[in-house]
Amino acid sequence: MTTIDDQSARTPEAFARHSSGYRRQILVNRAAGSPHMTLSVNHLDRDGRVETVLHSFETSLYVFSGTLVVTTLGETTHLEPDHCIILPLATAYQLRAIGEPVRWLQMQAPAELDDGRRRDTFFTGEALVESEPEIPDMRDPRNRNAARFDSNAMDLKRLAGGSEVSAPTVSPSMATALLAYSGIGVKMLIDQQLGAQLHTMFMVDYQPTAIAHPHDHPFEEAYVFVEGEVHALVDGELLVLHPGDVLWAGVGCDHGFENRGSGLVRWIEVQAPAPPPRHSYRFSREWEYLAEKLKADE
Repeated sequence: MTTIDDQSARTPEAFARHSSGYRRQILVNRAAGSPHMTLSVNHLDRDGRVETVLHSFETSLYVFSGTLVVTTLGETTHLEPDHCIILPLATAYQLRAIGEPVRWLQMQAPAELDDGRRRDTFFTGEALVESEPEIPDMRDPRNRNAARFDSNAMDLKRLAGGSEVSAPTVSPSMATALLAYSGIGVKMLIDQQLGAQLHTMFMVDYQPTAIAHPHDHPFEEAYVFVEGEVHALVDGELLVLHPGDVLWAGVGCDHGFENRGSGLVRWIEVQAPAPPPRHSYRFSREWEYLAEKLKADE
């Protein structure tokens, strides 16, 4: 577990000559035990910028505050708070901040190389031509790599009724639906629907009394807590997590969560590699049940 500390953010060595006003704090990477993700909180000062760059890993950005201007794939996009974007592997992009400083969560899959074997970040030296900037239109079918989190999309009471044709801010379908179970709501943000191949990003809500019993996965997960207090059982250790805390669970790490309070718990979750179509979850209690059942039959 770690905690977000904006004061500890530093400019990466590779970016020193190719950016201005750019800093980041690493939350999860190879040094933390993860071969599959580098997760960080990033900052751009007002009028700061990152020159045109591409990577040998997949990248997604989720804006916390400010307006981030992203130029990539022939388009210039304004990402405001709660907007996110997927930048496919080997896709050149450039960033700049307008009006005020920008702060965002950045996910990279697989993890950055840090042993000097080879480079995985390349500054191309070109200046991408900015088009007329636009805020992503979630209903426009031409939008293929940006998403916006709308807290109303997690409101089960609101979603229980119908809506006018012109009402939704994103075209409703099974691809964008809210997954709800046991007091838990999951809203996908970055996945294969937007072109991600190596990771996912989504928002999770736990209503009061919601619980997910201990389980593990054949992939890694990280959780960035943004609201409320949640109790977590991680490999037998009880943790109490608050906004700003970050938890990483490697492959095979048993973990479960419980909202013991009277308010909402919310976090941003990322997974890498992207989950398989089947057998994403392995719940401890199911296999314990089988063990007891077989023992009884002996």
